[in-house]
Amino acid sequence: MGFFEDMEARIPKGEVRTRFAPSPTGYMHVGNLRTALYTWLIARSNGGKFILRIEDTDQGRLVEGAVDVIYKTMTECHLTHDEGPDVGGPVGPYIQSQRRDLFGKYAKLLVEKGGAYYCFCQKAEEEETDEPKQIKKHVCPCSSLSKEEADAKIAEGLPYVIRQRIPQEGTTTFHDASFGDITVENKELEDQVLLKSDGLPTYNFANVVDDHLMGITHVVRGSEYLSSAPKYNLLYQSFGWDVPTYVHCSPVMRDAQNKMSKRHGDPSYEDLIAQGYLTDAVINYVALLGWSPRGELAEQEFFTLDELVKAFDIAGISKSPAVFDIVKLRWMNAEYIKKLSPEEFFEKAKPYLEQAIHNPAIDLRAVAALVQSRCEILTDLPERVDFLDALPDYDLELYTHKKSKTNPENSLSSLQAILPVLEAQEDWSNAGLYEALVALAEKMEVKNSIILWPLRVAVSGKQSTPGGATELCEILGKEESLRRIRDGIERLSK
Repeated sequence: MGFFEDMEARIPKGEVRTRFAPSPTGYMHVGNLRTALYTWLIARSNGGKFILRIEDTDQGRLVEGAVDVIYKTMTECHLTHDEGPDVGGPVGPYIQSQRRDLFGKYAKLLVEKGGAYYCFCQKAEEEETDEPKQIKKHVCPCSSLSKEEADAKIAEGLPYVIRQRIPQEGTTTFHDASFGDITVENKELEDQVLLKSDGLPTYNFANVVDDHLMGITHVVRGSEYLSSAPKYNLLYQSFGWDVPTYVHCSPVMRDAQNKMSKRHGDPSYEDLIAQGYLTDAVINYVALLGWSPRGELAEQEFFTLDELVKAFDIAGISKSPAVFDIVKLRWMNAEYIKKLSPEEFFEKAKPYLEQAIHNPAIDLRAVAALVQSRCEILTDLPERVDFLDALPDYDLELYTHKKSKTNPENSLSSLQAILPVLEAQEDWSNAGLYEALVALAEKMEVKNSIILWPLRVAVSGKQSTPGGATELCEILGKEESLRRIRDGIERLSK
C-alpha cells in the first residue's frame, strides 16, 4: 500500500485544477476547441491550474503529427497550460501511454476493494439477460468467482480482463453543473471492461484514475459522456475518492438535426484559420457557442480572452445544443478585422494581396487601407482586388445601373467627358480627383453618379469593388487609370 500512499501524497490540494485531455487524432474540431476553452476559463477564473494531458492509449486512432497540431492550436489560441508533457509538473507523466504501468496496479487494487473482478470469459461465452432489448447487460459468471478461484485461473495462465462490478440493485445518482442531478437504475449499467487482456486500460478507466491522481476538481466534456458518468461515479466511490465537479456541454450542431462533423465537411479550427478567420474572432465566437454571460454583460457579444476570464462562470453554460452559424462568425470576424490597427491588418492581409497583385507599382499598404473596413474574411481578398493587377474582360451591361441612372450610351458620354479632365489633373489624390469630377458633374448638370459609376466600371471591370471610383484611381495611378478609361471608351464605341 506504500505505493498508493505515495501517489496520494503527490496530489495537489486546495486549488481548482482542470484538464484538457485530447486524443492526437489529427485536428482540433470546434467542439474540442470549446472544451479546451471552457476548461481553461474555469481554471483561470478561479485562480487555479490548467493541465494538458495527451490521451494516446488508443493506438489505432493515432495520427502522426497530431500532437504538434494540439500544441500549435493551444499556443495560437493563448490557452497556456501550467502543467503538461512539454512543461512537466508534480503529477506527471502527462502522456497517458507513459502511465501504462499505473493502471494495472489500480485495477487490481479495485478488485481487492470489491469494485471490480477478473473476467475470463471469451465473447462466445457471454450471455444476455431476458430483459427488454434496449437494456443489454453482460451477465458474467466470473463476477461470482471467489478470490481463490480467480487466482487459480490466473495461475493457469488464462487470459483475463478486469471488469467493473456494478451493483445489481438500486440506483446511482450523479450531479452535473449544467444538467443537475441525474439518477439511473444500476441494472441498466454494464459491467464495463477496465483493463484489457493486453494490460492496457480502457478510456473510461484511465480517465478516472488520471483525473484523480492529477487532482482534477472540474471535468469538462461533451454531453455524450453523460451516460458514462454513473459508472465513473461508482469507480470514484469504490476507490473512496472525491468525485470531481462534472460539466457536460451539449453538442455543437451544424443545424437543428445534425452534429458538426469533419466527415460532412464542417470546418476544424485549422480550417477556419486557413479560410481567413482570425484566431481571436474564432475564440470569441466559440465561447458563445453554448455559454452566455449574465447580469450586466448579458447583451455583450465581444470579449477579449481576459474579459472572458472575468465574465465566465459555469452557470452560464446552456443545456441546449448550440448551432454553428458561419454567417454570424463571418460578421464577427469582420468586426475584429475593423478593430485591427492598419499595420496589424496589413501584416495579415499581405500574403493574400500578394496572391492577386503582382504589379510592383501598386502600393499594397494603400490597398490594405482601402479594403480593411470592407473585408469579412482574409481569403476573400484576392478575388476582391485582382482587378488592380489586371483589368478583367467585362460585360458592357455593368455600365447599366438603375439607381445611378446610367447605361452604356450615357456612360460613353461620361467617360469621354472625364478623360480630358483627368488628363489635365495634377492632384491625383482621392480628394483631388473627387473634387474635379464633382465639378465636372455640376458643369454637365448631371448627378455625381452619372460620372462616378461609369468611371468605376471602366477602371475595375467589376460590379462590386472595395472602394469608390476615385479611391481606385488613386491606387492605380494616373497612367493606368487613363489607359483603362480609354479602353472603356473603345469598348463602348464598338
